Amino acid sequence: MTATDDRLDRLAIDTIRTLAIDGVQQAESGHPGAPMGMAPMAYALWTRHLRHAPTRPDWPDRDRFVLSAGHASMLVYALLHLTGYELPMSELQRFRQWGSRTPGHPEYGLTPGLEATTGPLGQGVANAVGMAIAERRLAAEFNRPDHDVVDHRTFAICSDGDLQEGIAAEAASLAGHLRLGKLTMLYDDNRIQLDGPTAMAFSEDVLARFEAYGWQTQRVDDGNDLEAISAAITAAEADPRPSLIAVRTHIGFGSPNKQDSQKAHGAPLGKDEVRLTKEAYGWDPDRTFFVPDEAAAMFSRAIPRGEHLAEAWNARMTSYRAAYPTEAAELGRRLDGDLRPGATAGLKTYAVGEDVATRQASQAAIQVLAETMPELFGGAADLSESNLTDVQGAANFEADEPGRNLRFGVREHAMGGIANGIAYHGGFLPYVATFLTFSDYMRGSVRLAALSGLHVIYVWTHDSVGLGEDGPTHQPIEHYAALRAIPNLWLIRPGDANEASAAWAVAVGRSDGPVALALTRQKLTTLPETADRAREGVARGGYIVRESSGGPEAIDLIVIATGSELPLAVTAAESLTAEGIRTRVVSLPCWELFELQPVAYRHEVLPTGTRRRLTIESGVTLGWERYAGDEGALIGIDHFGASAPAATIFDHFGFTPDRVAEVGRRVVRDGLRGRIPTVDHGHQPVGLRLAGPTVGHRADAEPAR
Repeated sequence: MTATDDRLDRLAIDTIRTLAIDGVQQAESGHPGAPMGMAPMAYALWTRHLRHAPTRPDWPDRDRFVLSAGHASMLVYALLHLTGYELPMSELQRFRQWGSRTPGHPEYGLTPGLEATTGPLGQGVANAVGMAIAERRLAAEFNRPDHDVVDHRTFAICSDGDLQEGIAAEAASLAGHLRLGKLTMLYDDNRIQLDGPTAMAFSEDVLARFEAYGWQTQRVDDGNDLEAISAAITAAEADPRPSLIAVRTHIGFGSPNKQDSQKAHGAPLGKDEVRLTKEAYGWDPDRTFFVPDEAAAMFSRAIPRGEHLAEAWNARMTSYRAAYPTEAAELGRRLDGDLRPGATAGLKTYAVGEDVATRQASQAAIQVLAETMPELFGGAADLSESNLTDVQGAANFEADEPGRNLRFGVREHAMGGIANGIAYHGGFLPYVATFLTFSDYMRGSVRLAALSGLHVIYVWTHDSVGLGEDGPTHQPIEHYAALRAIPNLWLIRPGDANEASAAWAVAVGRSDGPVALALTRQKLTTLPETADRAREGVARGGYIVRESSGGPEAIDLIVIATGSELPLAVTAAESLTAEGIRTRVVSLPCWELFELQPVAYRHEVLPTGTRRRLTIESGVTLGWERYAGDEGALIGIDHFGASAPAATIFDHFGFTPDRVAEVGRRVVRDGLRGRIPTVDHGHQPVGLRLAGPTVGHRADAEPAR
């Protein structure tokens, strides 16, 4: 390397640094220190190794780059701008401002060239693992001798904070087990976090931990040594294991008073310190958002380089298309995210009266869809025999066999983040599974899937106290309400096998966000009405299952239910109808879909003039007020469950036809309304008194005196 090259490299690196400094300073908030320290490693990666095309950001065979340390977002915004992506300087100048394409943490789909939404630490690590899994599986499906049309790598930059998070440990453990050799992570080892030195809380040997996971590990002692960083990346690319490169950097590099201090982490340097830092770099302290011509010319080389790479791939695809036209067309469909025509046509319709757990109906749906949707790809967190999610007859995804069934182990949070990474990558529709109560362990990843509009399917079984003997630790109570609170997540709780089939049709048909299926362990009786109505009814989120003759004007009571409580509602309604109480039963498996329907349809299902309503769901009643109305009653479980056979639990908690009918009777005749207490919650621990509602009033739990 010549002195001129070294000078230009330093100029380019300091351009990244000063853009980050200026963006944070102008916004009066943000994280300048990490980009200042990371700039050399990011520069080495982006200019010497990363295969990307700024003018074609969606080129399918590009390398993926994930900034897991999302708080350092100005680093990637500077790189995107400088290398020629559609991100003008005006957007960097509007960092963290309303309507900008440069939010405080990276957001997928908003900024051209960004591969993942990151910010919650550790998520990007799991996303990168998912991308590497997707690349390997897609290559195995479509590459042919002399035709490597899927051949790219995944790179990530992570921080001390990322590697302290449990999700990163889970994901890294699985990556090592699977020997994901096309995954390389650069670790920004700056030894500072928000509260101060990492030594306050973090003293482990990180490289030894990753070696134990089965990763190749390397250390670069000087974070400004481009040649050492580049050599380490080259060595990582040659190793069959995933690689972690610990690069010793200095947060706030070049800041005379804030380098190596937490003061450079989460706040602007301040005007005086910005001036001193720029002077230390040899820059004009009075110029902001300045890109020297020589630096601009160096970064702009990424444009022709990327176009050449993309054109070379297009030429390979042309050859591939001639040799393998069917495979080429299928790859194109998969990358476009289109469903095959009739993909859901084979979903089963169940006979009236057939007793089937909705998890069993889900299993049957997966087998049907696996034949028509090769992109359906996923697995469970060590619960496949309970969740019933394996594609039968398919191989496992392992280090030496990129099969179809993913074994995540007991790693729920990483499973959620990895599924997001698979969805970000493209070419697959990921699904993942565990018990509904353990969705709590996945929540951070589920939330980001909803925020990013990722098409991920969650198969959450054992969805109520009906799982029985495992007891309250495994019985979801508050989970329906908690999940419904996540914007853009569709939660579907089917009420019988036909609704479960219909739920899968909805789940695979959505393209702009995640769908969760809450499924029963216990068997449910297939209802007469669902064979003809479930497919359309579930697609609309709610529909009329049964009602007395006479039309809407003759309704005395509307009973609204989801999941395992739907057959219960139907049976109770039969009793009420026989007594002369004209009863409509509404299945409401997906609130989110129902709220998307036209007002006329929603009022057709739930007429505004019918004030007497009864809602039934075996979870907390929170949220059901919107459907029960001011004169309705809510049957739920506003406390934890119990360990006993399912039938015993439902009996003690009052989820029986006789009790539901009795409550419905009193709603109509006595004006009973509000939350209805369970019949027996005497199993609760000593020291907790549940204040059961008095008849006709609401009440909340309060601590014992």
